[in-house]
Amino acid sequence: MLDNDSKKIFGWSGPAAGAAIFRIIKNIGPISRTDIVKKTGLSKSTVSVHTKKLLEMGLIKESKSKNKSVGSVGRNRKLLKFAKNNGYIIAIDLGATSLNVGLCNLDAEIIDLKGKSVLVNSGPKKIMVEIDNFIEELIVNNNVSRNKIFGIGMGVPGPVEFSKGLPVSPPIMPGWHHVPLKEILQDKYNCPSFIDNDVNVMAVGEKHAGVAQNFSNFIFIKIGTGIGAGIICEDKLYRGSKGCAGDIGHISINGEEELCPCGNRGCLEIVAAGPAIAKKAKEAAKKRESDFLLSVLNKKGDITAKDVGEAIKKNDSSAIEIVKNSGQKIGQVTSRLVNFYNPSLIIIGGGVANIGNYLISAIKEEVFRHSTSLAVQDLEIELSKKNEEVGIIGAAAMAVNEIYSHDNVTEMVYLDSN
Repeated sequence: MLDNDSKKIFGWSGPAAGAAIFRIIKNIGPISRTDIVKKTGLSKSTVSVHTKKLLEMGLIKESKSKNKSVGSVGRNRKLLKFAKNNGYIIAIDLGATSLNVGLCNLDAEIIDLKGKSVLVNSGPKKIMVEIDNFIEELIVNNNVSRNKIFGIGMGVPGPVEFSKGLPVSPPIMPGWHHVPLKEILQDKYNCPSFIDNDVNVMAVGEKHAGVAQNFSNFIFIKIGTGIGAGIICEDKLYRGSKGCAGDIGHISINGEEELCPCGNRGCLEIVAAGPAIAKKAKEAAKKRESDFLLSVLNKKGDITAKDVGEAIKKNDSSAIEIVKNSGQKIGQVTSRLVNFYNPSLIIIGGGVANIGNYLISAIKEEVFRHSTSLAVQDLEIELSKKNEEVGIIGAAAMAVNEIYSHDNVTEMVYLDSN
């Protein structure tokens, strides 16, 4: 990563060099001016001028080194680091059945978090009121000045045209098609806003602060009400030409004919996601194949994927078989992704991910059975360790990455210098 940065920075001058130095400090700081010179190939005077400007702009700050270098005399060296507490990001994680809104610093660290159960199919008008209420609570409760809200990031459970911040025909979000979420949030809160598919956002969260921090090529698979994948390629999120890369929930499974809301039959998510698991469990209960599931159905009148997880804890054979069957189908599709993309890591997350070890075990078994030996030689398949927070972390990190992109910081430095 550092070598790549050095190659990109060498030879740059003016505001672009300042932006490049900022990226080094943000990504690997605290770092000394001397080390920046070594890593970039820029002159000592160029680094000095630009770090002074970045300090004046409030983009970075100084801190003292805890340890003196060998043979050093006198004061500790001053190190430079990203001024992560100079502003705030509002992060919104909207799922099919849940809403979480967080207040984060500029390094996507969660300061405060609000959440509740919602139904995304209740429509944008109702959900946006809930979002506004949470944002106002976070601002008031944490005594945040509105001019210190630098941006908003939001993940939604459906396809998004990222550049415009528009949901596009989301199958489980009736009424949300082309709702101008980016424009609505920017106009109301007077700051840049960024909207993306929730699985892309989670992939960004894992790269920023999860198990994928040291991986350049990986896939995050979310299993919840639907199934989707976020793809990180060479350390960057891959959205595809129209922003719908990774929509694996609508890959058809051979032999499955159930109609999906998208109009196709046998889609992965209609036969293996949370609702499919719950449906099969309900059928098993009605057939009296599971005493535990039957008791849940009689008591509640319905069964959820969470109930199936509870049945597994009691070693219920029907529940175990249902979850293994879903895992096998997900694993079959995942093996195709592995053969095509050759990632180093697959992360499994989402509301259904922790339903039991049988799910990820079945996924792993299918992936290693159907993928080529070279593709799986060093492949790791892991559960997300930040499953409950990764959507918020990712939404904040996405916003920060866009706000502090090389082009944007170049422009900031240029405008501040004139």
